[in-house]
Amino acid sequence: MREWSRVGERVRDARIGAGLSQADLGTALSLDRTMIAKIEAGTRKVDALELTRLAAALNVPLDYFLHSAPAVLSRRAELSEDTATDAGRQAHRLEARLESWSRDVQQLIEFGRLQRRRLYRHEGAVANEHDARRVALQLRYDADLAFEPIHTLMDLCEHAGQFVLLADLPGDGASMVVDDALAVAVVSRSGDPGRRRAAAAHELGHMVLGDPYSNDIRVHASPRDREAVVDAFAAELLLPSDVVAKLDGRQGLVELAARYRTSWSLATRQAQLVEVIDAAEARRWRQRTPTKAELMDASAGLRSPTSMPSGCPAVMRVE
Repeated sequence: MREWSRVGERVRDARIGAGLSQADLGTALSLDRTMIAKIEAGTRKVDALELTRLAAALNVPLDYFLHSAPAVLSRRAELSEDTATDAGRQAHRLEARLESWSRDVQQLIEFGRLQRRRLYRHEGAVANEHDARRVALQLRYDADLAFEPIHTLMDLCEHAGQFVLLADLPGDGASMVVDDALAVAVVSRSGDPGRRRAAAAHELGHMVLGDPYSNDIRVHASPRDREAVVDAFAAELLLPSDVVAKLDGRQGLVELAARYRTSWSLATRQAQLVEVIDAAEARRWRQRTPTKAELMDASAGLRSPTSMPSGCPAVMRVE
């Protein structure tokens, strides 16, 4: 009964995560609502075919129902019928895929198809955004990037020991560290490449800096400030402020955004950080998002910033 109760809890969580009522799910499976209620209560057993249909209807991996949530994920906010939000549902679906991905990665390592990497984790405390930016630059140097654009972000994540999966799910990303030995992340394909790269860099920041979703906490800040610290790490990793400090005018920033494959909002934040533009000008620039033609022109005729080594590729593949 304990096993079926656990399966029922997972069905309930996945249903709320999908934004469905018990009646909605029953209709999708041609079952009465009372049958769904019994499954969720653990008083009705489910065979393999029904589990497969449940997984398809709720858009979660089949093995999601067969395992308990990892301890590091149980610290996240639980979903309920009354308090679930769109953001919470999106996070739950990403985390369900993350759990399955972590098991896939462990199996691939056991089969010799993947090689376990030593996790790149900052050992000291990170008190503020300045510390987070310093850690991001250290990772760049340790990965032999210095101030060069990151050609493939997935390669950098794997270099740091984090295996990333791109998933066709809404939202941004999710990540966790399993037993201080394996780091995994899931990043949504939704949104433009700049947003995907920012989400991947953010989840890498959670691993490198440590947070409540890992097995240790090394970012000493409130939850809201902690996310700002991780965002600072991601921004510096994607577009170092020392590079932005060399730019000349809006066109120069457009070229940097094209070269480093970042979002325009991230580029303008970095420009404001190094005080090449003030807050008012940053707001005006953000309202003038570069057109696709501008970005293509910038990619075709990039100028090499003075802080960049010669020979940097002009067009980067986005992952």
